[in-house]
Amino acid sequence: MSFNIESQISSCGGKLLKLKHDSKSTKTSMDVNVYLPRQYFEEKAGKIPAVYYLSGLSCTPQNASEKAFWQPQADKYGFAMVFPDTSPRGENVPDDPEESWDFGLSAGFYVDATQSPYHKNYKMYSYVHDELPRELYQFFQTSGLGAGSTVDFLDNVAITGHSMGGFGALSGYLQQYSSPRKYKSCSAFAALVNPSQVQWGKKGFGGYLGSEVAQWEKYDPVNLVKVVSNNGNDTILIHQGTSDPFYKDQLKPHLLIEAAKGTSWEGKINLNLVDGFDHSYYFVSSFVPQHAEFHAKNLGLI
Repeated sequence: MSFNIESQISSCGGKLLKLKHDSKSTKTSMDVNVYLPRQYFEEKAGKIPAVYYLSGLSCTPQNASEKAFWQPQADKYGFAMVFPDTSPRGENVPDDPEESWDFGLSAGFYVDATQSPYHKNYKMYSYVHDELPRELYQFFQTSGLGAGSTVDFLDNVAITGHSMGGFGALSGYLQQYSSPRKYKSCSAFAALVNPSQVQWGKKGFGGYLGSEVAQWEKYDPVNLVKVVSNNGNDTILIHQGTSDPFYKDQLKPHLLIEAAKGTSWEGKINLNLVDGFDHSYYFVSSFVPQHAEFHAKNLGLI
């Protein structure tokens, strides 16, 4: 399997590649954007780490690529950025029959669906955490785009995300935390931390995973911090705007802090409530520098 380079866009000191490939997980063509920092094009830069950014409801790979301003930070520290899509797409991919914005196309919830008709295509957990990294690694080994550099899409990697993508980042990080550990660090912006208990999550989990609570708990960060042991001194970074209209009824970040009490994650989740900020990319872009520094330290770049 290979990627088609749809376009190469000069951005900051590097290049943003808009890629397309056929996915075995979703059985569809998938779009993904990759930013290669300036270091990638320098002689003998060696292996460059990667940060995966998972977007929120109704988004595509374009939103964060255009609005989050990760590129200057990637150039500053020397990591690549990967912006996957939020769901499978195509004429034969089932959508929400009610055509709502919080389920179906653009709202894959980063889970592997088990319920018909979504189980055939909506395998976003396997796609993001397994297939996409492997395929990117293989493609860039032979792409000839750099000057002797490679991107370590598999091992020296971090993950972050916004809203539904913040949930996906937290869930994937905790599920992939051991045996063997995949991500060096995790952060989130306005994350949906306890989807089992709020409307967005109940709709998404119910539609994709069915009614069994045990299936929901496999993905829910509030449950995962209780059963996944922090075997080091690892921390999670979260920012949440207090003027976010979804803060109190959907996102509820305090529930993750409460769930961590008495566990190995107590005191290891750094929740920053920032006054006046909303749910938009004005908020995300304001705190990307702090998240970039956090991941750069954990990726060994500082």
